[in-house]
Amino acid sequence: MIKLGVIFGGETVEHEVSIISAVQAMENVDEDKYEVVPIYITKDRVWYTGNMLKDISIYKDMSLLKRYAKEVVLYKKNGEFVLQSTKGFKKIVNTIDVVLPVVHGQNVEDGTLAGYFESIGIPYAGPSVLGASIGQDKVTMKEVMSVNGIPTIPYTWFYDIEYNTNKDSILKDIKKLGYPVIVKPARLGSSIGVTVSKNEKDVEEAIATAISYDNKIIVEKVILDSMEINCSVLGNYEYTEASAIEQVSSKTDFLTYQEKYLGGGKGKLKTPSKGMASASRIIPAPIGDKLTKEVQELSKKVFKVLNLSGVCRVDFLLNPKTKDIYVIEPNTIPGSLSFYLWTETGKDYKTLLDEMVTLAIRNKKVMDKKTHSFESNILSNFDGVKGCKGKLK
Repeated sequence: MIKLGVIFGGETVEHEVSIISAVQAMENVDEDKYEVVPIYITKDRVWYTGNMLKDISIYKDMSLLKRYAKEVVLYKKNGEFVLQSTKGFKKIVNTIDVVLPVVHGQNVEDGTLAGYFESIGIPYAGPSVLGASIGQDKVTMKEVMSVNGIPTIPYTWFYDIEYNTNKDSILKDIKKLGYPVIVKPARLGSSIGVTVSKNEKDVEEAIATAISYDNKIIVEKVILDSMEINCSVLGNYEYTEASAIEQVSSKTDFLTYQEKYLGGGKGKLKTPSKGMASASRIIPAPIGDKLTKEVQELSKKVFKVLNLSGVCRVDFLLNPKTKDIYVIEPNTIPGSLSFYLWTETGKDYKTLLDEMVTLAIRNKKVMDKKTHSFESNILSNFDGVKGCKGKLK
């Protein structure tokens, strides 16, 4: 049986969203093939494991969690990937064979974790370091997509320090886009810190909000009379398939964090959240076969161009009258892993997860066949290091 480490949490404003997505995933893993090993990263970046982490209610009381879960580190030892306790005798608590990262946002989804997985050599079901980092930065991803002929929404961007020193010039650039505009932290997700502004007074308040979350800000033109549609892609660099397409609806100018994860309310959850699966949507989107195929092909192109792997969700704006399509952004590890878009195609959540893990193992086997180092040691003939005056013979 394969030991599947499901990693989630982290120091990110999308911490709670990650917990919801991960618990959903763990509940749907094929237990005949996989032994789930939950690995939770707290907001202060400490790693824990233990079966109680599969229960979402445990996260209501962090003192209880820290008392009964094991604090661990993950590393490679004697050919195995081990979870070793950090306290007491520092025993090996468990081992894992492959990782399913269900993380969202900065410090985890942005390539940080992928880089660690690469450094210790464990297979993982998600985007590469490059794909994750590009996918987290809304400015960089737009620039890469534009070079590859992928239609994006008109935008401008700046750093907080530039706004503080050159505010008037930046406001002029925003005005050139034409109001209304939407202001976003460039490297966050889940609609956190996002505001629609209809005039210059509003935009200054929106920028202040965005800056409180990130030092890089993007401002996009609002495409009027458009509908938001999303499509998920499963695969890697050599194989991709696209899901059904959804039309998402919102009571506001965009799908908010509250609508995605709090059922549209502003207060506390009365029932456990189903994450992105609980948002209001129409599946399949009523856009006709021709546009459906066009969006699916464009989704796969975004996936390939950004060097993604596993499952992603690509968000679009579509003008139903002109048929113009704009890519908003890809979500490299989407909320709820977009399982609800695959259910419509006949692929249940258990199968989706199994295929993601299979792809992770395949990716690792392919890369292991590549050349990563040379057998020769150029330092074996290195003559002296004192004063950095050594010479190679």
